[in-house]
Amino acid sequence: MNLLHGGNIYDEEITEQYGKDREKLLDFSANINPLGMPRRVQEAVIHALQDAVHYPDPLCRRLKRALAEAYGLPEEVFLCGNGGADLIYRLAYALRPKRALLTAPAFAEYEEALRQVGTECVFHELRDSLEVRQEILEQMDASTDVMFLCNPNNPTGLLTDPDLLVRILDKAERLGILLVLDECFLDFTGQEERSLISYINETEYLFILKSFTKMYAMPGIRLGYGISKNRVLLERMEAAGQCWGVSVLASAAGIAALGEREYRQKAVELVKRERAYLKEKLQAAGMQVWDGQADYLFFRAPGIRDLYERLLPYGILIRRCRNYRGLDETYYRIAVKDHEANVRFAEALKYVV
Repeated sequence: MNLLHGGNIYDEEITEQYGKDREKLLDFSANINPLGMPRRVQEAVIHALQDAVHYPDPLCRRLKRALAEAYGLPEEVFLCGNGGADLIYRLAYALRPKRALLTAPAFAEYEEALRQVGTECVFHELRDSLEVRQEILEQMDASTDVMFLCNPNNPTGLLTDPDLLVRILDKAERLGILLVLDECFLDFTGQEERSLISYINETEYLFILKSFTKMYAMPGIRLGYGISKNRVLLERMEAAGQCWGVSVLASAAGIAALGEREYRQKAVELVKRERAYLKEKLQAAGMQVWDGQADYLFFRAPGIRDLYERLLPYGILIRRCRNYRGLDETYYRIAVKDHEANVRFAEALKYVV
């Protein structure tokens, strides 16, 4: 099992050092909304406990109605799952594509899911600036069944030019390629107009992946959703996983979260402000920092391959990016947290570099 994701506070290395005091750790490895889970979402989960004696609705009808109302789209374009990762695996098992085009670096679960069904993975290497550029169009051909793009990208946080995204979608449709667009972090950018959701009703070659996990600080609840006009694809994805993929508690949390508009705006403003603060401190410490627009920052520590180990004694956990294709031990990612936590990180950084 791939355990190199962020948020692994259960690791033996951490348990040995902190034991029951893990709450003293500042986990910068998992990029979760620094505002924490909204109170009304917590209350919705608690209230839903009384309904947990029943099986969940396998069709997630109430949650789909809430999503349809929020987006102004038909209910039938939504598919809900046990987090975004669940839907990635469902898609791979539903399609079993022969050939896929992926960017590198990008979220490791795309490749992992596709490898499990025997897909040949072809990579578009993001060089130099690590931005997705028009050269990716040259690698799209009729032999490709599916391609994955993450916008903003994970781990870099960089956004893809919206005009280029439309050109990619147009070519995908012409060639019969399913474009899987992961927008799980787009909420944090304050630039949701960059979403391709407005194209959902125009093509069956687009699948948009979204998640409640990051924005609403509920990774332990597990809730994600996909959006696509392609009913055949969605039905095959439903059949590719267990019947009860979304729990009663997760569904209630999602419905409550969709009403948290003020919370979302507050989070975007906080993240923007604190991201600038962290970027300044990282650069002052000699780090090469990319201009990410999500709730995390991607950076390189030239010549430092053990920054994770250096910061751990200070109670700070960061994300090592060595398991991303094309990156080595000098690349890292940190979450944007509240100002007090970010100051503590900046102070610790002074002592270890």
